[in-house]
Amino acid sequence: MAHRKSRRGAARSARRRRLPMRYLLPSLVLVAMMAMLMLRGYVHSEILADHRIRPEAATDKVPEKIIDGGPVIDTRNGRATSLSVPKHRLVLTFDDGPDPEWTPKVLDVLKKHDAHAVFFVTGTMASRYPDLVKRMVDEGHEVGLHTFNHPDLSYQSESRIDWELSQNQLALVGAAGVRTSLFRPPYSSFADAMDNESWPVTQYIGSRGYLTVVNNTDSEDWKRPGVDEIIRRATPQHGKGAIVLMHDSGGDRSQTVQALDRFLPDLQKKGYTFDNLTEALDAPSAHTEVTGLDLWKGKAWTLAVGASEKTTGVLVVGLAVIGVLVFTRFGLMLLLSGWHARRVRRRGFRWGPPVTEPVSVLVPAYNEAKCIENTVRSLMASEHPIEVIVIDDGSTDGTARIVEAMGLPNVRVVRQLNAGKPAALNRGLANARYDIVVMMDGDTVFEPATVRELVQPFGDPEVGAVAGNAKVGNRDTLIGAWQHIEYVMGFNLDRRMYDILRCMPTIPGAVGAFRRSALERVGGMSDDTLAEDTDITMALHRDGWRVVYAEKARAWTEAPESVQQLWSQRYRWSYGTMQAIWKHRRALVERGPSGRFGRVGLPLVSLFMVLAPLLAPLIDVFLVYGIVFGPTEKTVVAWLGVLAIQAVCAAYAFILDRERFTPLISMPLQQILYRQLMYVVLLQSWITALTGGRLRWQKLRRTGQVATPGGGGVPTQRRRAMDGQQEPVA
Repeated sequence: MAHRKSRRGAARSARRRRLPMRYLLPSLVLVAMMAMLMLRGYVHSEILADHRIRPEAATDKVPEKIIDGGPVIDTRNGRATSLSVPKHRLVLTFDDGPDPEWTPKVLDVLKKHDAHAVFFVTGTMASRYPDLVKRMVDEGHEVGLHTFNHPDLSYQSESRIDWELSQNQLALVGAAGVRTSLFRPPYSSFADAMDNESWPVTQYIGSRGYLTVVNNTDSEDWKRPGVDEIIRRATPQHGKGAIVLMHDSGGDRSQTVQALDRFLPDLQKKGYTFDNLTEALDAPSAHTEVTGLDLWKGKAWTLAVGASEKTTGVLVVGLAVIGVLVFTRFGLMLLLSGWHARRVRRRGFRWGPPVTEPVSVLVPAYNEAKCIENTVRSLMASEHPIEVIVIDDGSTDGTARIVEAMGLPNVRVVRQLNAGKPAALNRGLANARYDIVVMMDGDTVFEPATVRELVQPFGDPEVGAVAGNAKVGNRDTLIGAWQHIEYVMGFNLDRRMYDILRCMPTIPGAVGAFRRSALERVGGMSDDTLAEDTDITMALHRDGWRVVYAEKARAWTEAPESVQQLWSQRYRWSYGTMQAIWKHRRALVERGPSGRFGRVGLPLVSLFMVLAPLLAPLIDVFLVYGIVFGPTEKTVVAWLGVLAIQAVCAAYAFILDRERFTPLISMPLQQILYRQLMYVVLLQSWITALTGGRLRWQKLRRTGQVATPGGGGVPTQRRRAMDGQQEPVA
């Protein structure tokens, strides 16, 4: 005996150790998605940049030979010298690119006129458009660094400057497989604009092995002054050599492209050549080929940025889809649930002749010793004549003995070897005496009027099944309160909507009723899926039966109280729903009632119960993205707007169900935390389905705290079991 206990304990410990693996893969997907978004935001934004314009500073620390010298400043090896471009040689330089629209056009014009230039690229743009950087190098142009995020380096520390340079080089290596020794600081101008703030930066840049390249001819094309004016400003006087500043990014550069197409041939006719900087200075190339690990690091960087661009594109589409789904669902729920409430609450409304004949209540039970007594006693208070059949599905905790010891009239116990809930329900159906069968879970309690309200819709001969109003009984914990909101807002508003649309997807296992003849026509409960309640409901629709919602048929059920148990339950629900949709997929192409359900019910279930929950976390992911990368205020307002719409729907649902608003206080936190858990559960279900995995039924641990309801249908007796032993798996 001790040995068996030891083995059981070891097995439980192993299960506990393996539990995090359930969360690992979906969590990694969520983390990877977030990482792709953050990387995309990183290379698209300038959150680290400093665009402030410095006030005029002193120049007494800058050597006069630098202020009066040329536009190329060399502070390498601790010496400060400057260089100028020889006569009749022009070095065209383009800043802030590459740009996907204008850089190719600039390159085309340069190629057309057999001219070379220097492109000072930012790391963010080079990372996003590596093919353009490679084209620059392949066509003989030189590439220089213009920092990664385009900050004013006069405000930055040496470590930040090193970071800007290294990240800029990383992007260049990944794009073209080369490093460069050319650097142009953002917001730079002529050499005579050097001051005491920028000079130390230039010295430090030189100590890192770079030539600092400013300019001595500014086209001011960024002002878009007109093609003629750009040409005039870019043309040096008296045949002098010059470094000309232009831009291939940062806005509309159509005037720059047009000006180049005239400027190049005109000055070539005057004897000018358009060279790379090192060609003009008769110096070795500024490019150094990179191989080995450094090359692979650069390639990995550009691949990651490319993947983030594609991923973000997909996520933006997903966000648009979830936006449409959320607003469509909320709109339909508000409109149709109100319609449903008005219809069933109007004076004189009747489904048909009153249903007064006795019904059979089936209670499948597996190890429900903590709950079964409350369940059965609640049925004994029923205002409608019933027989109760408790089907003990191979319990090992004495569930059947507890019921038998109660000695209650019209209560029978049917025992069977453990075969699962569908088999237990079919066994109960075979033993039932009456034509209407109510099904409930062994951890659920009914109000006295529940059975009566649940069976009244059978006065309509078209009705084959009725969904009751399942409520969370243990709502005094945070997880319980969140599930209470979900049950009232989602499940019950949804059921009102689906009732009107005549495509109710699920009769809840906690409280549902069936016409026996309808069950027999579709072959009874099936074990083909893990959501037998969804499966049977879809089968009834396809057979032509109407399925409706009875709002006053309230049942109080025990919701999971831990993340692990909630995970197990929702994992089964999600996976079972997918199985049921797949099983009944032929309804999409069939005619008659089956086809109607297939073309109305299945798409709605797939969109609102599978796709929407899978995409819902994108709302929160883009909230984080917007807060980090902006626009922060608009992002927060948009998120709060979605939350406000959900709150309105929730408040309306609580009004319809006559519930207190107090639990809604936790709704913002529910949206942030609970929605992510539901996403991971659904994603894990998708992974299980796509990989062909088979999910076993997971038995939830019960506490028996939901007892017989008191006045108003609210549980008044509460107790918690002291035994925390793990239940066996059915």
